Amino acid sequence: MFLLSAGLLLGPITGILNPDALLGDLLFPIVSVAVSIILFEGSLTLRRSELAATGAVLWRLLSIGVCVTWGATATAAHFLVGLSWPMAILLGAILVVTGPTVISPMLRSVRPSSQVAQLLRWEGIVIDPLGAVLAIVVFDLVFVGHSDRPVLETLQSLGLIAVSGGLGGALAGYLWGLVLRNDQLPDYLRNPATLLVVVAVFALCESLAHESGLLAVTVMGVWLANMREVWIEEVLDFKEALTVLLVSGLFILLAARLDLSALLSVGMPALALLIAVQFLSRPLQILSATWPAELSWGERGVLAWIAPRGIVAAAIASLFSLRLEELGVPQAELLVPLTFAIIIGTVLWQGFTAPAVARLLGVQQPEPRGILFVGSNRAVQAIAGKLKDHDFEVTVADSVWDNIRAARMAGLRTYYGNPLSRHAEHHLDLSGLGHLFAMSRRYDTNTLACVRYGGEFGRANVYSLPTHLAMGDSDKHAAAEHLRGQWLFSEQMSVAKLNSLLSQGQVLSVTRLSETFEFDDFKAQNPDAHALLAWSDARRLRINVARRAFEPQPGEQLLYLGPSRSESHGDSEDDAAPA
Repeated sequence: MFLLSAGLLLGPITGILNPDALLGDLLFPIVSVAVSIILFEGSLTLRRSELAATGAVLWRLLSIGVCVTWGATATAAHFLVGLSWPMAILLGAILVVTGPTVISPMLRSVRPSSQVAQLLRWEGIVIDPLGAVLAIVVFDLVFVGHSDRPVLETLQSLGLIAVSGGLGGALAGYLWGLVLRNDQLPDYLRNPATLLVVVAVFALCESLAHESGLLAVTVMGVWLANMREVWIEEVLDFKEALTVLLVSGLFILLAARLDLSALLSVGMPALALLIAVQFLSRPLQILSATWPAELSWGERGVLAWIAPRGIVAAAIASLFSLRLEELGVPQAELLVPLTFAIIIGTVLWQGFTAPAVARLLGVQQPEPRGILFVGSNRAVQAIAGKLKDHDFEVTVADSVWDNIRAARMAGLRTYYGNPLSRHAEHHLDLSGLGHLFAMSRRYDTNTLACVRYGGEFGRANVYSLPTHLAMGDSDKHAAAEHLRGQWLFSEQMSVAKLNSLLSQGQVLSVTRLSETFEFDDFKAQNPDAHALLAWSDARRLRINVARRAFEPQPGEQLLYLGPSRSESHGDSEDDAAPA
């Protein structure tokens, strides 16, 4: 919404930005290439293993569901807006797409169940090239009605799109996967070379069959994502950053081209079409695609609620509108304002209401505030146990069987294996987890774990505990913070010291701070205690980090390590029993 608003402000409202004058004939080639990069980045996240539970539903969404959406939207556009049947059918084809540019950020906000999230993500990425191809076919049929081009030629074009996009993308994915797997490029060239190849594949397939480029780069991305022994994480990180810039630029450019008078002229009919798209075509699509799949009615409800239109619909509508206006097709000028009305309406309405709907239907997952512990020594078991007692999700991961067995006996969720292994990528359950505490006795394992899970949880949410105090004394002997995360607890704490204190009889305790018993009061009464972390009643963690201020607030509960006879006078406190 911010980007669309910025485009409207810079374009039709103030006239500062005129994309057509700025870029001329390069405007839509640039838009097409940018969309292809966005789709390639999205397709890199699609794993074949995810289809085990959602495959049948997904294929019905992309076949029966698309037809239902197309038909319902076209019918609504004809009767509610007054479009001719050819124009209504074309608009319906354009609006079958949802798109990763709006789905991905919405999923981060809504946090639906994993099955719903996978369906929406797969649908949003795969439907874009399929929707573009469908729109091309419909456009050609409308074009046939205004020229001498035979229908057989249109069908041949469709077959060429499928062959060029499908086979071309698969071949490009396989060949580039071999290059990456065999390390035939230096590391510093992997990202720019991949970007170059994606643009080249898009351009080559487009030259063979118009609009096959989007299909080709999507197939190429899916192939690379599922090719064995191909490391794409660095490529994916680079493409994610690039996608943010491209999405921002595209929304601003295309919104700046919008004719406000045309948008306002569609007024109530556009609102009626939006209501039909939101409450008629999408629910019918989900009902037809998920019956009788084993989805709860709550999951069906969330799927039916979330289908925002994005940049691909805007780009296709803008392109077709120009071509149809050149042909003198009646009502062609309504294509862009109606499409933008649906984009703005679905993003605005669903963006604000989808989290509440998911929560109301019981499909929203809790905010990930749990902790993944790397290492399973006594200190890890003690801290993880205290957090579990206070309703935090915790998982202990380690390759030391004796320690893992003890953690299991204590009722902790565990992963027996190397958390850095390929097996962990597919079997380590991270649901509900949002932080990493790397506390193993191996410094290199801690550092690598922070690198590995920094992208999963965010760099600000990975922490490590030095194995010995010497590690914290000098930056000369420690890995850089962006690699090993923030130092846990304090500069005077290490894995060895923490375990030693527990062995000497010190215990972990929890006390609640209040207006009459603040953190300064706690420190004054417990000078030998080591404050570790605190949390609010909403389970928001506040972690004591070396070289940074730690200031728990009244009402929060404080976890600390101290002598077994230490006394705290907070409002409530755990029994000071040995951990």
